[in-house]
Amino acid sequence: MKGIIQGTLLTVAMRWTDRLIGLVSTLVLARLLVPADFGVIAMASLVIALADVFFDLGVYVTLIQRQNPSQDHFNTAWTMGLIQSAVAATVLFIAAPYAAIYFREPRVEDVIKVLGLSLLATGCENVGVVNFQKEMRFGRDFLFLFSKRFSGFIVTLVAAWILRSYWALIIGTVAGRLVGVACSYWMHPMRPRLSLSKFGDIFGMSQWLLVRTAGGYLEGQLHHFVVGRRENATVMGAFAIAGDIAVMPSSELLMPINRVLFPAFVKVKEDLEELKRVFLVAQNVQILVALPAGAGLALVAQEAISLMLGDKWLMAVPFVQILALSSLASAMLSSASYLMITLGNVRALAIYSWIQVGIFSVLAFVVFPTGGALEVAWLRLAVSVVSGVIFFSMLLRVFAPLKLSDLARGLMRPAVAVGAMAGAIQWLGAVWVPSSFLPSLIAKVILGAVVYASVIVALWWVTGRPKGAESFLLDNFMKIWNRRKGLQRDIA
Repeated sequence: MKGIIQGTLLTVAMRWTDRLIGLVSTLVLARLLVPADFGVIAMASLVIALADVFFDLGVYVTLIQRQNPSQDHFNTAWTMGLIQSAVAATVLFIAAPYAAIYFREPRVEDVIKVLGLSLLATGCENVGVVNFQKEMRFGRDFLFLFSKRFSGFIVTLVAAWILRSYWALIIGTVAGRLVGVACSYWMHPMRPRLSLSKFGDIFGMSQWLLVRTAGGYLEGQLHHFVVGRRENATVMGAFAIAGDIAVMPSSELLMPINRVLFPAFVKVKEDLEELKRVFLVAQNVQILVALPAGAGLALVAQEAISLMLGDKWLMAVPFVQILALSSLASAMLSSASYLMITLGNVRALAIYSWIQVGIFSVLAFVVFPTGGALEVAWLRLAVSVVSGVIFFSMLLRVFAPLKLSDLARGLMRPAVAVGAMAGAIQWLGAVWVPSSFLPSLIAKVILGAVVYASVIVALWWVTGRPKGAESFLLDNFMKIWNRRKGLQRDIA
């Protein structure tokens, strides 16, 4: 558990550094470009990601899940990835004109062709870098990801300043991928070779990963396809930016933790009780932290959007409010998804993803065939909540040691505290109307944090200070504090 905690803290800190770069990039580009520019890129990115996902064989996940992969496994995984990228690039080049027709936006065609060809660079990356995550060397893992992100960030900003066009985003993306190839071979000594000798071993698991990943992508992005078809590039740009901002509080807190948890789950998967304990600690900590973050963003969306992006993006506010709650519902399933993969139930995950796609498709195309962006956002939220209940029902059947009461105990106190936080912020907005958004945002964030923390501590205390996320965080905080105090005494 100590290694998990240290790895999580390191990965969270580094992930936030990476996201800070992304946030700065969004803030600057939002003022240099217009919503329609983001809309064009969002439309093209949907098609590119769709092709990439449908040809994604999940070879990296397979290598992490396997206890002792041989060099032949790495060679085969690299070869399969290279083939996947080449096929995806070819399909995208052919499909680009049809995508432009679907979105009714001719600029999308050239963007898809260029970015599609750049997928070939991703396929050439050194597969050896997967060992950074597999061996829990998260510092190296971050340095690799950061190098790609930072280089793309710099190139994008320079190009945007010069061109004032959506092509700046394309140039930056291509630059980041090329840097990723160079860094992967510089940072890891493995030199993969063309081979398919272990194709059967890898494809045996990855075929269900492919089905699951494709379903997961459509579950997470199908609403963007609907909006892109029914609305213009300006509305699509606002919807896309809203989606990116909405997932930040939950995904940026949970993704780094899950990146650490997956290999940790694999290490203890033979001991079901220990696996249950590690999972519940992770799940409860995620709920304790992510629930107020996602709900808080929804409550201060208007102030945040105005200050971050400017008044020309205010149309994105209702999208952020709804999608923040939707992304929170989805994100809270993330650690449970990794638990299912660890247990080898990839097939169940694949089926679940496609159930979500089916429910949303029926609602969007049959029940509400003409619904606009706002209606689509509400449908997205409804499907996320309903499918979350379905998913945890599946998990309880698959993982016998886990009980419904275990999950409920981790949710009750944070849910009550978030309700109190929401009530306090709404009250403040009703009794005080400041002259600008900045003091309103600061006051609401401070009030929400104080109310949430106070209610959590009070509920934990009156219920007898049970073992859970609160005690886990407190114990580790005290360990860090005592270690710091001891170091200060040694220095003195």
